[in-house]
Amino acid sequence: MNQSVHLLPKKAEGSKPVKAVKAPLALRVPTRTNDPDRTMAGILEVATVEFGEKGLDGARIDKIAAATQTSKRMIYYYFGSKEGLYRAVLEDVYRRMRAIESSLHLSDLPPIEALQKLIGFTFDHHHSNENFIRLVMSENIQRGAYLAQSKSIQDLNVPAIAAIADLYNRGIAAGVFRAGLDPVDIHASISALTFFNVSNQHTFGLIFNRDPASPQAIAARRASIGDMVLRFMLA
Repeated sequence: MNQSVHLLPKKAEGSKPVKAVKAPLALRVPTRTNDPDRTMAGILEVATVEFGEKGLDGARIDKIAAATQTSKRMIYYYFGSKEGLYRAVLEDVYRRMRAIESSLHLSDLPPIEALQKLIGFTFDHHHSNENFIRLVMSENIQRGAYLAQSKSIQDLNVPAIAAIADLYNRGIAAGVFRAGLDPVDIHASISALTFFNVSNQHTFGLIFNRDPASPQAIAARRASIGDMVLRFMLA
């Protein structure tokens, strides 16, 4: 039988324990987890809040590292840089939104019902994801510089326009929607109305002495936006 090989010498009776010598910091490799996808997902989740609250310039990588129990070197290992993480966050929030949209199965619904469901979803998503709104606002301050570097952002958003084009064309064929509208413009109108409701809620509420966050105000605004877009499109 082969004898086992001891990596450290046996402790002599009465002697002090032998301590393992750590490699210098510069020589250490980032510790990999057994589930890198889960680690990256956790980093993205925390980074979404950090970048959403403070923007690209104000966000701190060391704070993200501490909250995820990782290290700055691990974050850079996965995402390359602070800017790389910011870009990954932008892609992730759009990917999540489009994934939920695809689960709505709008093509299975009559055109008007499909439109109402899409508007309601967009309103609810924006209302429940203020950091998404903040991130989009932050990237607009950057003039879209980091989304322009993304290789996937346009492909991620193609299905959203395709879904609107489908329900719109079905609505024209059924005689319920007027012709001559652009699906991208319809998308822009829905986005503008539901986006403003979150992005300007604090200033709007203060200026007009109203509480836009009350359940009654939210329900009324949701219904109003749905009615405006539908009336705009009806034949």
